[in-house]
This record gives sequence, structure tokens and C-alpha cells, in this order.
Amino acid sequence: MQRKRMKALAALQLAALQLFAALACAAPVAVSHAPIDARAFDAASPGSASIASSSLNPSSAQRRRRARRRRAADALMPGVWGGDHIRLEVTDGGAAIEYDCAHATVEGKILVDAAGRFSVAGTYYREHGGPVREGEAPNGQRIRLDGRVGGSLMTLKVSRAGRTLDTHTLTRDREAQLFKCR
Repeated sequence: MQRKRMKALAALQLAALQLFAALACAAPVAVSHAPIDARAFDAASPGSASIASSSLNPSSAQRRRRARRRRAADALMPGVWGGDHIRLEVTDGGAAIEYDCAHATVEGKILVDAAGRFSVAGTYYREHGGPVREGEAPNGQRIRLDGRVGGSLMTLKVSRAGRTLDTHTLTRDREAQLFKCR
């Protein structure tokens, strides 16, 4: 009876360790629902759990199964992200970015991979103080937005023609304080 309790305790400790490791990682972790082999814990001393060497060095078949379990890209959830002098509003159909003296648009959903990364094309428009002149056409420039989302934080890099223009850190549900050109 005591041996069964020790095995159950060791299995519980291993499950807790896996849970804490999964929570510590920024990317989601695939959890195996396979039964735990109690023989891996036979040599464990009370209060500790030893991990079988096969879990430390997964076989190529195990690596292929894990690779297949990775989830497909998800769309970035609609909402407002704010940072220093930038406001990003994600909608179901794309995104709108407001700067102090400029704005940008993204057409289409922003797809985020399992690691929280995304890369989308957009159009950047400069603004100026004063009224818009009659016949003045908006002069949009193609830009690339590369970013990474982790929880309520986003890192956003804006580049044009392969050259980084700005890098921003944004927070979800935070309104930015913009100083628009007037």
C-alpha cells in the first residue's frame, strides 16, 4: 500500500512539474494523454521523481508526433493595443494604426503562429499639421509589420523596403496617448 502511494505521489509531482514548465513557456505546450509508466519511478527516493531517459532524449517518431500536434495559425483577437505614441486597433477584417503624425492600415486578418509571431503587409500614410489641401491625394507607402504576442504584451517592428523604421512595445487594452499633428 505504501509503495502505491509513493508511485502516485511521484506521478503527481511529475504532472505538477510539467504544468509549471508549460506555464513558464511563452508558447503553448502539447500535453500527452498517454498513461504514465510507473516503472520509471521505481528507483525514485521518497519525495522525488526521476524521469526516464527516454523522455529526455525523444526518439525521431516522438519528435514527428509533437511536430504534427502544433496548432495552425490563429487570427489575432480584435481589440486595442497601446504603446508610446502608437495605437493599434485590431478588427475582424484587419487593423488600423495611429501614430502622432501618421496612420497605417492592414487589410485582412493578422494570423499568429503557435509561437505568437506574425508578419503582415500594410500601407503607411504620413500626415501633416493644418488642413488637407484641395486635390491632395494620400500618398501611401507599403510597409511590413512583424511582431510577437505573448499574453498582454506585443512587440511590433515596422519596416519598409527591408529597413526597420520603428520598434514598439504595446499592451493590450491600453489606450495610447497620441499627440496628433494639428
